[in-house]
Amino acid sequence: MRKFNPLLTLALVTLSLFSVIYLFHPGLPLTHDGQDHVARIANFYQNLAEGNLIPRWAGNLNWGYGHPILEFLYPLPSYLASFFHLLGFSLVASAKVVFVLGMVLSLFFMYLWLAEFLSLVPALFGSALYVYAPYRFVETYVRGDIGENLAFVFIPLILLFIHKLHKKTDYKFSVSGGIFLALLILAHNAISLMFLPFILAYGVLLYYSSKDRKFYLKSLIFLILLGFGLAAFFWIPGILEGKYTLRDIVTKGGYLGRFVSVKQLFYGQWNYGGTGQFTVQLGIFQWIGLILSPVAGFLFFRKKDKNYFLVMISVLYTLAAVFLMLPVSSLLWAKIMLLQNFQFPWRFLAITVFSTAVLGALLLQVFPKKIQLYLAVIFIAIILFIGKDYIKPKDYLYRPESFYTGIYSGTTDTGESSPVWSVRFMEHRPKAHLEVLDGAAFVTEIKRTSIYHAYTVKVSRRTLFAENTLFFPGWRILANGQPLNIQFQDQHYHGIMTFFLDQGSYRIEAIYGETKLRRFADAISFISLIFLLGFAGFRIVKK
Repeated sequence: MRKFNPLLTLALVTLSLFSVIYLFHPGLPLTHDGQDHVARIANFYQNLAEGNLIPRWAGNLNWGYGHPILEFLYPLPSYLASFFHLLGFSLVASAKVVFVLGMVLSLFFMYLWLAEFLSLVPALFGSALYVYAPYRFVETYVRGDIGENLAFVFIPLILLFIHKLHKKTDYKFSVSGGIFLALLILAHNAISLMFLPFILAYGVLLYYSSKDRKFYLKSLIFLILLGFGLAAFFWIPGILEGKYTLRDIVTKGGYLGRFVSVKQLFYGQWNYGGTGQFTVQLGIFQWIGLILSPVAGFLFFRKKDKNYFLVMISVLYTLAAVFLMLPVSSLLWAKIMLLQNFQFPWRFLAITVFSTAVLGALLLQVFPKKIQLYLAVIFIAIILFIGKDYIKPKDYLYRPESFYTGIYSGTTDTGESSPVWSVRFMEHRPKAHLEVLDGAAFVTEIKRTSIYHAYTVKVSRRTLFAENTLFFPGWRILANGQPLNIQFQDQHYHGIMTFFLDQGSYRIEAIYGETKLRRFADAISFISLIFLLGFAGFRIVKK
């Protein structure tokens, strides 16, 4: 292929592997969220092993009281890690494989997209900027954000298939783009929301140069509908059932004190601390690309090159992201609750990682081809030299596998996913899974999975019980097959399900199932998947 000659392939492989070399070290990199992500993956895998194809309830989190975090947590990293765990990798190794894939594949796919409309050397340079932006290493080695890191894989892939679609009237590009849009949403919901306007703007940009505008427009709309349809099982309940959590309470005002200064965007010393300590710099060449972008735009405009519009879109997107990170945007943050759900203004660095990489590639493109290679080699060498201290964690954690698969003393988030009628965090393990609070009864536990708890109970006199699991829509308790009237808003029991039983013998079952809303969302995803399989079958038969 024209895009992969031996020298460029070697450069891509070397750049990608150098960025993740410290992930091959034994142990889990010591990061803000890394340990919590592995605990989430352990609960996710347990659900899958029990036959729950769409895990929504983490039974071992929150000191064993359970937690609905899996319903609101981007599931794709956990699906991928679970696959590698099934192959025999440890939970920690499985998580690290996902981090490696996020870095390596994002570099290759960024290169493939840029190479569609730029020379190969600028495409290589842009992909290097994409992976070696300081914020990418903050995500991987400081914050340990497995979802954001993985999301960067799919952004250029979606744009790649939109670009192919505008050049050739073939629905396979629309379907492929829809699949990767779904994977982006499933990789990280916040990042997908950030980049959706850019994806739409890029789609509109290519509309005017497409071979068949009518076909292209229909295909682009289909791409978007397919992507959201395939991911509906996650994003519809994630948005609409968020009202049952502390999300808006916990995130309200969380942005205050977390804005960054212009100086910090230019430079910040490398640090493994939390907000206000780790660097939020864009990067040297990222700033150069942004500052000199008017020059590149002017040269493209003079040549009547449509990349002029891509320069404009990328500059505007970068400036919008920078604006939202600065204190001057505080009024918008105060008025728009959706922004507050992003929690941290510096999270918009994710946009600058992508947009400045595009600008850097476009800037190199305007140089004469005979010097592009020399400039790229020099620039990449400087990037690697600067980044040599960024590509490693502060230290490594060494925990037994049982630490993650057993009862976990935390919710693995800041409490935003906790049920609104409970407290943000439980503080101790329950005395028993089914506890006698008042009365006289003998309890025997006969089965327990993530979403199914069964007991036999002999009651001597009317007794109050606590099924020591947090209530969330979907939980119900049956006594001898009949639904019980449960209480979960008693302030003395912090959202735990309580109920009375009169004298007698019972089989008690606590079952977590799909709500009507979740079933509706599941149906949309299932129909989208059936369509996808039908399309694939049709293509095969046609060939």
